[in-house]
Amino acid sequence: MNPLVSAIERHVELSPKEREAVESLREAPLVRVPARQTTLSEGDNPRVVRLLSQGWAYRFKDLPDGRRQIVGLLLPGDFFDLGVRLVDEMDHSIAALTPIAYHAIPPETIDRLAREYPRIADAFARHEHVSTSIHREWLLNLGRRNAFERLAHLFLEIFMRLRASGSARERECDCPLTQNDLADATGVTSVHLNRTMQELRREGLVELKSKRLFIRDYDRLTQVAMFNPNYLQIGRETRHLAQ
Repeated sequence: MNPLVSAIERHVELSPKEREAVESLREAPLVRVPARQTTLSEGDNPRVVRLLSQGWAYRFKDLPDGRRQIVGLLLPGDFFDLGVRLVDEMDHSIAALTPIAYHAIPPETIDRLAREYPRIADAFARHEHVSTSIHREWLLNLGRRNAFERLAHLFLEIFMRLRASGSARERECDCPLTQNDLADATGVTSVHLNRTMQELRREGLVELKSKRLFIRDYDRLTQVAMFNPNYLQIGRETRHLAQ
C-alpha cells in the first residue's frame, strides 16, 4: 500500500475517488538519496513538498562546534514539510538515515488536492498536528525523562509508528539507527547511550541487533518509559494490536 494512503486512512476512510487522488501524488518526480547524505540544509529554500516513499530520514540541528541533535524521525508516508509556502528558508536540516526515495511535489498540487477534497485537507492538517505532537513529546523526553526512560520511550514510539503503518509485526520492527544516532536523538553521549542500551538489555526489555528492534517485555517497557501513545493519534484498535 502507498504509505501515504496508509497514513491518511488512520484519520479518515478514503472513498475510491479520494484514494485515487492521493495515489496521484506518486506521479511527482521520484528523487533518490544515498544513506547519510543531507537532503535539505538549514537556510535552504525547500521549494517543493517532499513525500517520503522509501527509507528513513531524520531532522537535525547542528551547533557551530559540530554537536548534533536529532529532533525528529521521518518514516515512509511522512511529508518533510507541508507548509513550504509559509517559509523562505529551512530552520533545520534533513538527512537520509538509510537510502531514501521521495516524491518532489509542487505546492500547487497539494493546494489543489486540498481544495477539491476537503476531507484530504483535514487529513493533511491532522498529519501536521501529529508531527507537532511528536515534537512536544520529544521536548518532554529531553527535559524530564532520564536516559533510560528516554531510550525506552523512543523505541516504543518507533515501534508504534511502524505498527500503525503495518510495517512492524508482533514485537519487532526495523531500526537502522546506530548508537551514535540514538545518542544524538536522546541528548546523551555515545558512551552513556551504550551503557543505557546494555541496561535495557539486561533488564530483558529490548534488544537491538542486525538493525532490528526486538521488544522483549512490552508492558514493563511501557511502564518504564511512562509511555502514552495518544500523541500519535493512531487509534485504540492499533494500540490494542500492539500490546
